[in-house]
Formats: sequence, structure tokens, C-alpha cells
Amino acid sequence: MRRYSCPVEFAVDTLGGKWAVVILAQLKEGSSRYGELRRLIPGITEKMLTQRLRELEAAGLVERTVESGLPLAVSYSLADDSLRPVLQALYDWGGARAAQVGAEIEPPARR
Repeated sequence: MRRYSCPVEFAVDTLGGKWAVVILAQLKEGSSRYGELRRLIPGITEKMLTQRLRELEAAGLVERTVESGLPLAVSYSLADDSLRPVLQALYDWGGARAAQVGAEIEPPARR
């Protein structure tokens, strides 16, 4: 296993890049299906969303649930609730910082 010099270094390495954190932030609100995540994260490509969801699932951060029936319904949710306050703090800080610097944030409508 890799050695880290700081817990933040490990956390950033675990969470991955931009899209992984954005996906996790959306999932902190509750489980979502793939199509809903695509609508909520308009800048991500389908290939990147699929790839990041697989990586997050393999890392144990996201759970994938397949519901029987036709068509199959697949939903994604956070695997570890202890991540919710971390994501909320990042969300809150990002909103406050955006307001300070005048950055415009226009989130897509949820469901």
C-alpha cells in the first residue's frame, strides 16, 4: 500500500478527481439512477460518468443496486454515510466562496 505524508493527501487520492467528488456530492442527497445523475451533472460525458461510477464502486464509496423487473432499474448511493458531512462542508464552502468572488452557480433541477 502507498504511504502518505498527510491525511488530506490520502483523502484526495481516495476521492479522485473533479467528477468523482461531484458525483459523490450529488449522491449525498440520496440514491439516484444513472439518467438522473446525467441530468444533474450536465458537463460530464456518459463514458466518464460510467467510468467514475465503476471506480467509486470498486473503492467502496458507492453502492450499486439492481432492482429486478423489466426494464432493470439500477440506482447508486453512498456506501458510507460518514462521507455526507464532508461533502456537505465542501458544498457549503464552495457556495460561500463562489458568492465571495462573484462566481455564478446554477444547479440543474433535481427530479
